[in-house]
Amino acid sequence: MELKVYNVNGADSTKTITVNDALFTTEPNDHVIWLDVKQYLANQRQGTHKSKERSEVSGSTRKLKRQKGTGGARSGDINSPTIVGGGRAFGPRPRDYHFKLNKKVKRLARLSAISYKAREDNVMIVEDFSFDMPKTKNMINVLTNLNITDKKSLFIMNNDKENFVILSARNLRTVSVSDVETVNTYDVLNANKLVITETAVKELEKLLANS
Repeated sequence: MELKVYNVNGADSTKTITVNDALFTTEPNDHVIWLDVKQYLANQRQGTHKSKERSEVSGSTRKLKRQKGTGGARSGDINSPTIVGGGRAFGPRPRDYHFKLNKKVKRLARLSAISYKAREDNVMIVEDFSFDMPKTKNMINVLTNLNITDKKSLFIMNNDKENFVILSARNLRTVSVSDVETVNTYDVLNANKLVITETAVKELEKLLANS
C-alpha cells in the first residue's frame, strides 16, 4: 500500500511511503477491541475502594430493645446495616482489577483499531520531526499546518524523537503523543485523527503487521 507523506511545515510534499497492507486493511475484530479496551480501563482502576462493615463501625454492641413482645422484628445493635449510621452490608473491598490478555489478542486489537481509522480516512503519515525545545506554540504550528487544530489527535512517534514533542503538547487538551511501543487500542479509538511519523509507521509495521 502506498500512502502520501505530509510535511509538518506546511510545504507541499510529493513523498510517498509503501507499507504492508495488513497495517491498515486488516478486517477489524470488534470482540478483541472490546477485550483490549476493557483491560486498559480495568488497569487504570486503583481498586482502593472500601466501606465499613458492622464490625468496623464505632458504636455500642448493646441490643436496642428486648427480643420478644414488641410486635416487631428482633433488633440487634446500633451497628446493624439496617439502621441509619450502621455498617454497610456487602460493601466494596480493596481488590485488583487487572487481568491478562494474550499478546496476539492485543496485537489484533491494535490492528483492528488502526484499520477502522484508515477506513474513515483519519490516518495521516507525516515526515519525521522534533523540536529543539519544548514550546506549545511549536505544536500548535504543526496542528495548523496539518489542518487538524479542531480535531482530537494522537501522534505516534519513534521513541528517540518524542520527548520535546510530548512536553510541547501536554498543555493542549486535544493532543496526545505516544511512542510505537506503548500505543494502545483505547488511545487510537479515542482520537479523531491518527498522525504517524515515517519512522514510526515502519516500526508499527514490524511490530504488528509483520509478526
